[in-house]
Amino acid sequence: MPHPHTTLLHDIGPVDAVGIEERVAKYSTRSIKKTAKLWGLRTAVSMVDLTTLEGKDTRGKVAALCQKALRPSDDPAGPQVAAVCVYPAMVRHARRALGSDTAVRIASVATAFPAGQAPLKTRLAEVRAAVGDGADEIDMVINRGAFLAGDFGRVQEEISAVLAACGDATLKVILEVSELETFDNIRAASFLAMRVLRPGDFIKTSTGKTTLNATLGNNQVMLEAIRDFYLATGTAIAMKPAGGIRTAKQALHFLVAVKETLGDAWLNNARYRFGASALLNDLLRQIEKERTGSYQAPYYFSEAAESY
Repeated sequence: MPHPHTTLLHDIGPVDAVGIEERVAKYSTRSIKKTAKLWGLRTAVSMVDLTTLEGKDTRGKVAALCQKALRPSDDPAGPQVAAVCVYPAMVRHARRALGSDTAVRIASVATAFPAGQAPLKTRLAEVRAAVGDGADEIDMVINRGAFLAGDFGRVQEEISAVLAACGDATLKVILEVSELETFDNIRAASFLAMRVLRPGDFIKTSTGKTTLNATLGNNQVMLEAIRDFYLATGTAIAMKPAGGIRTAKQALHFLVAVKETLGDAWLNNARYRFGASALLNDLLRQIEKERTGSYQAPYYFSEAAESY
């Protein structure tokens, strides 16, 4: 019998790695100026999942993060971020700090993040606890060992079990691209996840805890998988690159990739996010530059957590 990986790649098609790299190299050559640039910067702010994922997280640190999320800058007309992302134990503190009358969502990593090496019943209990405490979104990690062993059925069964535990909460499925190693594996894992997800759920590049996180290349592979899946099924899956995106310039390149691959329908925080807290202050500095013509010092904006 053919290996499951071979069968899946035959079904979905392999990745032209050279073509991917050539295409993403062109994104950095696009000229974005004035009104379009300001729109892109503000849109990127609205897509940020402001995150703290450290063992030293405290209620006070989470409360400060939530205040930053609600009002990232002194501009009362400025956009809020999409969500705050915390460990399950901090969800209730985030809910208390944000209140219920806000568009800022609470996301929580779960399923034994970042390694995922815990019994399934333990991972599911963690999801239910986070949702019960007020999480609007759950970021789960796939079983990379099962994937690399070709046990695709187990990968999908575990995603389905987490999805059931989420209830109405949005699910983001983290592939951990650095451990998948190849573009073909990233495309294959994307399809395995998308085949059991609901419209509006996400696939996500990384935990931010490994040496290689989001790049334009692996982001492009996943965007094209979303495009091909949408064209085949009509199901619109969302996307979240996470880790390593630290500058406004990088963020604009990622938004160019979204526009040119998926179109304007994905240029909003319901369908695209940045898991990159260190990015926020640079976006705010660039917005201020576009508005006033001068840069503010980095310390002009309150510090956000930079652990993602």
